[in-house]
Amino acid sequence: MSDPLTLTSLPLFPLNTVLFPGGVLPLRVFEVRYLDIVRKCHRTGAPFGVVALARGHEVRQAGALPESLYSVGTLAMIEHLEELQAGLMHVRCRGIARFRVLRQQLLPHGLWTANVEQIPCDTPVQVPPDLQRAASTLTQVLSSLREQAAGAAGGPTAHAQPSRTDLQDCGWLANRWCELLPIPLELKQQLMQLDNPLVRLELVSDILERTGISG
Repeated sequence: MSDPLTLTSLPLFPLNTVLFPGGVLPLRVFEVRYLDIVRKCHRTGAPFGVVALARGHEVRQAGALPESLYSVGTLAMIEHLEELQAGLMHVRCRGIARFRVLRQQLLPHGLWTANVEQIPCDTPVQVPPDLQRAASTLTQVLSSLREQAAGAAGGPTAHAQPSRTDLQDCGWLANRWCELLPIPLELKQQLMQLDNPLVRLELVSDILERTGISG
C-alpha cells in the first residue's frame, strides 16, 4: 500500500459549513487574508483546504476569540473565479478529497496553513436494496431544485443530473444528502469523517426516515 499523500503549508479556509468530496461550494471572497491566496491557487491550479469551524467566525472580528478548527477537512479546487471589483471575488470550487491536519499554524496576517495528510477516497460500494429509497428520493429532490433554479434565474445550477453510477454509489449518495439535509454542522462533520461509506449512508437513511423525507 502506498503512503498517504501529504501536503505542506496548505492554505485553509475555516467556514461554517462542511465541504464533502464531489460537492460544489460557492465562496464570496473579500478578506485580505484570502484574496492573494485565491488568486495564486486559481493561477497555478493548486488546491486549498476547507475546514469547518468548531469555534469562531468566518469573518475576523475585533476582540473575538481565535478560531478553533476541526482536524479533518476537504481539499478544494477552483472551477470558476470572477473578480467583480477590486477586493471582491465570486469563486466556485469543488471538493476533491478529505484530509487530516497534522500540524496547523496561524500566520500573522490571519491566514491559517497546515501540513495535512490526504485520507483515501471512499471505496465504491453498491447501494443495497434496503437503501434504494434514498437514491430515488434524491433524484426527485435534485430534479425539483434544478427546476426551481431554472425558473428563478434561467441559468446553470449546482445540482446537475446525477448518473446512474453515482446514484448507486453509497459514498456519493450519502455525501449529496449530507449537503442538503438541515442537520447541525457537528453532525455533518461526523458523517464526513466516517471512513465507511455504507455506514454513512445507513445513518443518512435513518435521518431521512425520522424526518419523513423518505419513509
